[in-house]
Amino acid sequence: MIQAPRFTKAHLRIGITIGLHSENEDLWINGIKQNALALASLLNSSPRGHDVCLLNTTAVSLDAGLAWNRSEFPTFPLEDKVDEIDVLIALGGAVSSDTVKRVRSRGGRVVVYKCGVEYIMSMQATLFNRSMKGRPDYPEGFDEIWAIPQVIRSSGPFWSVLYRRPVRCVPFVWDPRWIEAQAASLPGHGLRDERTGPLRISVFEPNHDVVKFCLYPLMIAELVWREHPELIEFVSVTNTEHLRTNPEFLGVVEHLDLVRQHRAFFENRFTTPWFLAHHTDVVVSHQWENPLNYAYLECSWLGYPLVHNGSLAADLGFAYEGFDLEAGARQLIQALRQDHLSAYRERQRSRIARYLCNHPGNVGAYDQLLDGLFDKKAPSAVKEEHAC
Repeated sequence: MIQAPRFTKAHLRIGITIGLHSENEDLWINGIKQNALALASLLNSSPRGHDVCLLNTTAVSLDAGLAWNRSEFPTFPLEDKVDEIDVLIALGGAVSSDTVKRVRSRGGRVVVYKCGVEYIMSMQATLFNRSMKGRPDYPEGFDEIWAIPQVIRSSGPFWSVLYRRPVRCVPFVWDPRWIEAQAASLPGHGLRDERTGPLRISVFEPNHDVVKFCLYPLMIAELVWREHPELIEFVSVTNTEHLRTNPEFLGVVEHLDLVRQHRAFFENRFTTPWFLAHHTDVVVSHQWENPLNYAYLECSWLGYPLVHNGSLAADLGFAYEGFDLEAGARQLIQALRQDHLSAYRERQRSRIARYLCNHPGNVGAYDQLLDGLFDKKAPSAVKEEHAC
């Protein structure tokens, strides 16, 4: 039975979509499910007492178990709840134009929530014949497009044209509970310890695309190795199983002293907290058009000195600008010499607080966004407030 909407700003029924590909799907396959859970946690933190659920858009059974507690995060097939919600947030999985019309026909609101560099992914899929798991679809009729700050510069115009709507920049939110749960059984609960002497450097770029690629972090370490080899024990470059036989990659890295002197190791994929706890003292990163990501927050939360070029998190770790590898090397030297690590960790956590899903500023900003869905006269200053 279709229930009539009862839209009051003080209390909304909100569904956030996910798209499970298999039963018992791991939370760490990608960041999308963490995005959905963090957003659900934030909306649950609102003093307005919203009713929030996760809605799976695929036919995968939910009975085999999920990576989260369903009593805290109620999770249903989309079809079971689509006629009972006031706001549908299309975050993960595919939402059809029929679903959009169905919610809006009752006076409900539908938002598409973007947290990936989709223009770059589409460009690479087109140019290099990469599979994107189906033909892309951009249904019309959404009330608004919400996008997190780190993706809006490259992909905001792309979405605005395709969805025929302006794009609103919304706060990026994060919940440390998942990294802490992963780290709980690790040595020292996964926290960086006070190890001294030559240190172990790790690079965690996924190496799927041009956005986050391992070569510049490796080159930053190379510059330090040439001047201060006493600071480095070895460098681990993860997520490289598909690169170890690539002639272009091999032809470049064989010119590095770290490779020639067998101080660089090219590893497979591992969960971040496990590799941090067992093989890492310092993390080096580089990105192109994704200046804030989970890896920065995960490493910093656990107290690992992080060298990175993420302009939206320049106060975290040891930041350098753009493609300036020499500046990155100078920052890496400082990171390798960092002491008083417990104090360093606490400083990092205090700076990360602005991203947490229970931060009052974030909770208030999202309630303002929800207000704006039902009152087009509501202020539209969210964009300026969140560094977009």
